[in-house]
Amino acid sequence: MDMILQEDDGILVQPTNFSAVEDNCIYRCGFPQPSNFPFLQSLNLNSIICLSLEPYPEENLEFLKFNKVKLFQFGMDGTKEPSTMSRSAITEALKVLTDIRNHPVLIHCKRGKHRTGLVVGCLRKWQSWCLSSVMDEYKQFAGAKWRETDGRFLETFDVSCIRHCLESIIYTNYGSTKRCLLCIEEILQKPPMTSVL
Repeated sequence: MDMILQEDDGILVQPTNFSAVEDNCIYRCGFPQPSNFPFLQSLNLNSIICLSLEPYPEENLEFLKFNKVKLFQFGMDGTKEPSTMSRSAITEALKVLTDIRNHPVLIHCKRGKHRTGLVVGCLRKWQSWCLSSVMDEYKQFAGAKWRETDGRFLETFDVSCIRHCLESIIYTNYGSTKRCLLCIEEILQKPPMTSVL
């Protein structure tokens, strides 16, 4: 269900399945529609990661250009077949997702359920979440349409394949409940990854 927020200058409509993955830096949702653009502006996004194969709509591209938001597109097939799940696309998406130079970042696919759920689930594994918590979060967004093949993919995804790419990114606790992705000075000296825009 879409949430509608009231602001002084109008109504902000969240995209389908919108949620914060990490407060103020990583968000997830279904494919943003023009009615969601004012809400997206309120997030002050720096980047969007799209996991859909389809070309990005011209209206969305204009919105990104106007707001100086980088687009990273990793086309993943939305089918239920485990053989079509691209470990390399997920690894590349994780590299962008965990690079704080791309934050705040929004990750989406068509409905914000399966492909987005896989990438977020792999991020959670990298963050050392237990598999049952990873699956609980995945099922929360996939609802009754959760897929056993996605669960098996998450169970077998080896986060060590991305650890070497993310050596300069650290995960730090702030107090007992606040967590934040941080990056050491070395990564700030490197140019950000290239977007498709």
